Amino acid sequence: MPKRQNKLSDFVKRKSALIDKESAKLAHKKGKLTPQERIEYLLDKDSFIEVGAFVELESADPELSAKAMPRDGVITGHGAINGRSAYVYAQDFSCMGGSMGERHTRKIAAILGEALKNGAPVIGLLDSGGARIQEGISGLDGGGEIFFKNTAASGVIPQIAAIMGPCAGIAAYSPALCDFIFMVDSTSTMFITGPEVIKAVTGEQIDADGLGGPVAHTSKSGVADASFRSEKDCLMAIRKLLAYLPQNNLDAPPQGHTSDSPTRQTKRLDAIVPLDPKKAYDVRDVIAEVFDRGSFLEMKKEFATNIVTGFARLNDIPVGIVGNQPKVLAGCIDINASDKIARFVRFCDAFNIALINLVDVTGFLPGVEQEHNGIIRHGAKVLYAYSEATVPKISLVMRKAYGGAYIAMVSKDMGYDKVLAWPTAEIAVMGAEQAAKIVNRKEIAASKKPEEALAKKAASYEEALLNPYVAAKKGKVDIILDPSETRRILIRALAMCISKREKRPAKKHGSIPL
Repeated sequence: MPKRQNKLSDFVKRKSALIDKESAKLAHKKGKLTPQERIEYLLDKDSFIEVGAFVELESADPELSAKAMPRDGVITGHGAINGRSAYVYAQDFSCMGGSMGERHTRKIAAILGEALKNGAPVIGLLDSGGARIQEGISGLDGGGEIFFKNTAASGVIPQIAAIMGPCAGIAAYSPALCDFIFMVDSTSTMFITGPEVIKAVTGEQIDADGLGGPVAHTSKSGVADASFRSEKDCLMAIRKLLAYLPQNNLDAPPQGHTSDSPTRQTKRLDAIVPLDPKKAYDVRDVIAEVFDRGSFLEMKKEFATNIVTGFARLNDIPVGIVGNQPKVLAGCIDINASDKIARFVRFCDAFNIALINLVDVTGFLPGVEQEHNGIIRHGAKVLYAYSEATVPKISLVMRKAYGGAYIAMVSKDMGYDKVLAWPTAEIAVMGAEQAAKIVNRKEIAASKKPEEALAKKAASYEEALLNPYVAAKKGKVDIILDPSETRRILIRALAMCISKREKRPAKKHGSIPL
């Protein structure tokens, strides 16, 4: 009995050593939560089970061994979010700056492997200065295992990374391999090499926030999907996002329970979308009117703002939305927008989420800079992603659908299951004025009144070709509808193809134009 009592006492002592009140005070002073608090706020109450709590580093270096702590700077385990299983790992900056040594990295890799094996989402709460220099190559190899597991899990289980502090060096690559990255204003930073290294190598001077803060990554690099005012807001956003996603690639997305009527008319669309094709509007207003009330969750809102992407529900069914944004670059698709579309489409396809395009696009953005920076290569990613996708694909042409952008976002020959159009839709190679300038350039140039001649030819072209009926005659538009019927008909179209099954030729994998 005494031996057993001693063992229990030892367990209690070791368990209590996991709680470091001084570290908690320091974190709170910096406006941050502790790893334990982050996990508690993210997961359902009392659902977390920790794995690997007593893992510690081992080293022949006595100086390094003296710094050993239980968990080795990362808490790993599993719990539930909205009643559904989820795996989580949370780095602890109070343990050697959250540095990633061998045991630390192997713990993360192990929880990724367990999540993959059991088909549940995994969320990483990152707060790390990068590789643990004192351990040399050991920590780097463990990082390699993390990246390998991230890649194996890609397209199989949802992977979400929340940057809760610094995320430097090798620590930054695992989030980049995840499906979504969230950041926190004023405390999050991500970079491969920090300001000091950059200054030493290139002479450039910049602080950590300017180099890799939320603004840099949500609006410039496109690395992060969103940033939030507080850690709690960030963690709540993860819970909200997971409500749209299946547990894994074999499951269907979870249905919601909105009270919005499936027969509700969308009469406001006439006021939202101007008849004049040159006038701008906000496509988010269209989304708010058509989809279930209050259900839209936008992704990469600050990046490539000429395209809007996000999740919503349509009669309770989660869908992915890709919409041209006419108030930015007239909704044209440029290099960054191409990457944004392709990545979002491939995610939705991997996780059985139907795609709905709201189309009002004049084409891919022209310009020397765009051509020299690879708009052909980047634009091809859009074509590849949509062609590859086997989930239900529905396209609604609201106003313009021209040229290559029409092919990418509308064409039945690209595998779209249903193509809808409003009577105001213009489906053609290009706009009337541009077409007239090319087709009738000699006649217009020879005219005594070239401006009048151009206007006349443009009007003739518009009447003959810039309407949805030409495409409908050829079977390229399935339904021409009154805008007020948009919600009802989209719901019916989705219901008809939600059980779609489509197989592609067997292959190891395709070669996307990265």
